Amino acid sequence: MRIVILDKASLDCGDIDFSAFKQLESELISYDNTHFDDVYWRIKGADIVITNKVVIDASVLEKVSHLKLICIAATGTNNIDLLTAKKHKVTVCNVNGYATASVVQHVFMLITALNTNLKNYQQALTDGRWSNSDFFCLLDYPITDLAGKTMGIIGYGELGKGVAKVAKAFGMKVIVAESLTNSTRDNIKRVPLKTLLAESDVVSLHCPLTDSTRNLISKNELEIMKPSAILINTARGGIVDEAALLEALQNKSIAASGIDVLEQEPPAKDNALLTSGLNNLIITPHIAWASQLSRQLLLDGVVANIKAFLQGNAQNVVNN
Repeated sequence: MRIVILDKASLDCGDIDFSAFKQLESELISYDNTHFDDVYWRIKGADIVITNKVVIDASVLEKVSHLKLICIAATGTNNIDLLTAKKHKVTVCNVNGYATASVVQHVFMLITALNTNLKNYQQALTDGRWSNSDFFCLLDYPITDLAGKTMGIIGYGELGKGVAKVAKAFGMKVIVAESLTNSTRDNIKRVPLKTLLAESDVVSLHCPLTDSTRNLISKNELEIMKPSAILINTARGGIVDEAALLEALQNKSIAASGIDVLEQEPPAKDNALLTSGLNNLIITPHIAWASQLSRQLLLDGVVANIKAFLQGNAQNVVNN
């Protein structure tokens, strides 16, 4: 049994333990990263492939007759052609729930930094304004309490529920958008997307990137939001229209935004959001999921998926 990891360096910086793979008693071949042109050549003899973000599309799947299992080292599945994998009887599994604590923590880091005008106050320190102040504190920029505000959550799975729990601990009211897939399994009251956008002081995205969610938040949706509202995106970049977001932030039709994802990753150096210099925008480099513990849990989840598959009891299958 041959297992190939296509982009190990996207998961590991030397701080997670791979010893669980020894229990699989299989040949393990690991690449730090794989360019798309090399995918076929690297997996053509593999039984199992592990990929975080390397794309495995129809053109590859049509040629790799030996492949039995693709383990996505993530929750999102948009880098795999699931229909073609199913056609060729290749099982595709993902991992859920490994980064809930890390993502929720990151979401509230962005929210609290924006509500306290952290970037502006840090710049004020650099500029010497505190040192030159007549008072013990600076009150140059408004600070907003979360208590009593409304948190709107789009995507109410593991992560959305985690964010809701912490929002309530801050004293926020939580509202949840209607499911885009009509596949809800809970009894929570939901509201139409337009209602959520109009009523929320903070909107946090936790839905996958699909055809139905691409540019879900665009010019029209941003115009519905309150001028005082904050948009948080730790899901996928393509869910938000970046040009529309930049315009909304520049025109202050919304107050601020914190994003951990962009449509193109890594982004071009001249990406308009990166070069905007806006103080009401915080961008982080897709790290909400990336605590050491989360990455270890992710790897352990991949190994568990492989073990289950080899035992004839595949779990977390996403292309049934």
